[in-house]
Amino acid sequence: MKKLKFIAFSLAVATGAAAGDFTTYVDPFIGTGAAEGGLSGNTYPGATVPFGMVQLSPDTHTAPDWFNASGYSYNDNRIYGFTHTHLSGTGACDLIDISLFPTTGESVSSAFSHDEESASPGYYKVRLSDEDIIVELSATTRVGIHRYTFPENSVPRIIVDLEHSAQKGSWDRRIINSQIKVIDSSHLEGYRVITGWAKLRKVYFVAEFSEPFDSIELYDGKEKRRASVINGRELHGRLSFRTSARQITVKVALSGVSADNARENLVAEASDWVFDNYAAAADSLWNCELGKIEVEGSTENKKTFYTALYHTLIQPNTFSDVNGEYMSPAYSVRRLPEGKTQYTTFSLWDTYRAAHPLYTLLLPDRDADFVNSMLRHYEDYGYLPVWHLWGQENYCMIGNHAIPVVVDAVLKRLPGIDAGKVFEAVKQSSLQSHLNFPSNIWEQYGYMPEPLQSQSVSLTLEAAYNDWCVARLAEYLGSEEDRVRFDRRAAFYANLYDAETGFFRAKDEKGKWLEPFDPLKYGANGGYPYTESNAWQYLWYVPHDIHGFIALCGGKKAFEKKLDTFFTLNETSGKKNDNISGLIGQYAHGNEPSHHVAYLYNDAGVPHKCQEVVHYIMKNLYGNSCAGYMGNDDCGEMSAWFVFSAMGFYPVNPAAGEYYLGTPLFDKCTLNLPNGKKFVINAERRSPDRYLVENVKLNKKNLTTMRVSHTDITAGGILDFIIR
Repeated sequence: MKKLKFIAFSLAVATGAAAGDFTTYVDPFIGTGAAEGGLSGNTYPGATVPFGMVQLSPDTHTAPDWFNASGYSYNDNRIYGFTHTHLSGTGACDLIDISLFPTTGESVSSAFSHDEESASPGYYKVRLSDEDIIVELSATTRVGIHRYTFPENSVPRIIVDLEHSAQKGSWDRRIINSQIKVIDSSHLEGYRVITGWAKLRKVYFVAEFSEPFDSIELYDGKEKRRASVINGRELHGRLSFRTSARQITVKVALSGVSADNARENLVAEASDWVFDNYAAAADSLWNCELGKIEVEGSTENKKTFYTALYHTLIQPNTFSDVNGEYMSPAYSVRRLPEGKTQYTTFSLWDTYRAAHPLYTLLLPDRDADFVNSMLRHYEDYGYLPVWHLWGQENYCMIGNHAIPVVVDAVLKRLPGIDAGKVFEAVKQSSLQSHLNFPSNIWEQYGYMPEPLQSQSVSLTLEAAYNDWCVARLAEYLGSEEDRVRFDRRAAFYANLYDAETGFFRAKDEKGKWLEPFDPLKYGANGGYPYTESNAWQYLWYVPHDIHGFIALCGGKKAFEKKLDTFFTLNETSGKKNDNISGLIGQYAHGNEPSHHVAYLYNDAGVPHKCQEVVHYIMKNLYGNSCAGYMGNDDCGEMSAWFVFSAMGFYPVNPAAGEYYLGTPLFDKCTLNLPNGKKFVINAERRSPDRYLVENVKLNKKNLTTMRVSHTDITAGGILDFIIR
């Protein structure tokens, strides 16, 4: 794969990465294309800044959908437009808003070659080979920056396409209405109202061109309209420029509120026309964020690590405008206090496991903004978000995993969070029934009966964990009655454990086991007791009561034996779920329910087995090719697993304030903490290929358990792994 650095930084590339040039190690093409028909990360290579509203990237499909959800696949060879919003690593497609495409004729797509394509954080470049047009992209938080270089003596044209989107019909996707309005010969504005995975999204834009256009033709479908403003569902604008305008820069600002706000975003963030300045500024922003962790090791390992860290910092996404306004889920405009930001894109079933715990370490102030964004959603919606996209709820996945995220933030004492409001939100979200969690059934039966609630086993286990989180916050705040109630509910997981088979199984509403039972059979997202998994993969989901679960299994030896079988049993039964990949026995690293399981060997008293599996995953299930992920990155969750594990620890229980130790990938890793302190992880190896841990010391004192606390890390210090 060819990855070229932007020309302004070519000297750094030629001479090697200077100290602090962390973006040199990021390859945005990692995870963009599957190999041999498997899964990839479903990431995109385009330009964005950390947590930006804009993700400006090429679409290699006319209508991206499930298996190209980011809009781009490295296995494709045509580009159909450059759109301003994308999802990174998700298993479903949405956004894909406001497409621009340069041409010298009537073309609406072009072939391209990876040999003439490059990307780095905040910058993307490609040559459209059909017409020899160079496209360069960069971004600010709310503005996409395009630079098009046309061949000499051609007539430059730019297509503005509001009809291009993710596949129509998928998630009942359709455009409700859209508008293109000509302001003058250098400015367009408009909007699109579209429904799909996120319902009834309003996307406003303002586009400004460095060169005035000579003419513009507006179309609704194939019908040409002679007007300066056009409304419809299949809108396109074709702009023509004078021949001498060989290089044209376009700035496109977005807003979820209004075109006026988009214009204000444009003025605030993109006032000049020097494209190189935007690319340099984006690179600087990324270096600042990536530099919060410094690792020492091989170039290949650093590429994997910093690209993973990059992917964790793409989202959640800014949703409020520079004036503090944003569109609430009630479709009313709200304004934030000065200095605050509203965020969206919370893929919580995935990211509560490791991505959000990573934010609490590296970005506590921003994570507090994430939490307050969820609380504002609760105020408008009545319960915390499940899967939050463009300010709306799409109800994807089971349970309500904002609960562990907001509870963890309070227990770790992140700044600027009202603990009482958090408790109100988690309690109400747990006690009322909604589409993803029928609380009345949960309280009545002490489990989810499969005839009354699909995905019953998975939901039972995850709801029990969420209730444990509520109980811990109640305990923290001194609410004993609530603590007792939610601790009782947290123990409901045991009601579906079948000692005879040794698995969590589905029961009906009369308490009878559902038959037949096949622990190898997979479920998807409904119609079966297990979510995107089988009974083996959900067996281990009791992160809040591992010792109680070990007792159910018959003690540590039986628990260890069961883990051994899990990682070695290669049998299958029927068709695998589409999300199942990266298999080690029944372990599926390509999907989140398995992510913590290797670390459970520590609780079995055999940490060397944990280290063997974790090291194998890091070395074999991640890589630096377009197929560098063994499953969807899911808004950075797959990447967050690698970032934590490469540092040498992982949050098995994401809200417990502690991390299980594994085996570090690097000889030295330094966390530059936001409080000004440093936490240094050293690996003293007998030889470079060793990874089994003989001893661990925290601040020169031997650790008696394979765990380290969050406060141990944030206090600063040194963690030494002695590796035999």
